[in-house]
Amino acid sequence: MAKVELKQPIVAEISEGIKDAQSVVLVDYRGLTVAQDTELRKALREAGVTYKVYKNTMMNFAFKGTQFEGLAPYLEGPSAMAYSSTDATAPARVLVQFAKTADKLEIKGGVVDGTVCDAAGIKDVANIPSKEVLISRLLGSMKSPITNFARVMNQLAEKGGAAACEAAVAEAPAEEAPAAE
Repeated sequence: MAKVELKQPIVAEISEGIKDAQSVVLVDYRGLTVAQDTELRKALREAGVTYKVYKNTMMNFAFKGTQFEGLAPYLEGPSAMAYSSTDATAPARVLVQFAKTADKLEIKGGVVDGTVCDAAGIKDVANIPSKEVLISRLLGSMKSPITNFARVMNQLAEKGGAAACEAAVAEAPAEEAPAAE
């Protein structure tokens, strides 16, 4: 069997994995202990991120013609890739967080939502909260005025209902009408 035929399934596996990926981050894993590597893989798996080590030439073939083609310059030395199809920032977040404790893990670069980023760019992406956190913050800020309004109405109702409401309106200073020119 020719060498090319042996490599095609691996390239197909990579292509299938990154087909729906929102982001791919490349790292140099040299110097990690087995315990550190196991811990890293566990953290990535818990975040829904796939982490694999492939030969650079295989990744390069798989990246050709995709949004990840810009990663070719980062395919030097040993490389592992982490990718996610559900959360664009998850690979960057987990890898950057892990790199703080394991100084041997070197982030090379990545692609997030079609944008090629160097190591510094990936570190910036890691600071972006997950989609779920951003949605909960948005809903919290939308809910706050409604909650405050309900609290005020409840306090008015406790003080005497409609009479208190009318008194509050009567005590409020009337807005002056703008003078006609």
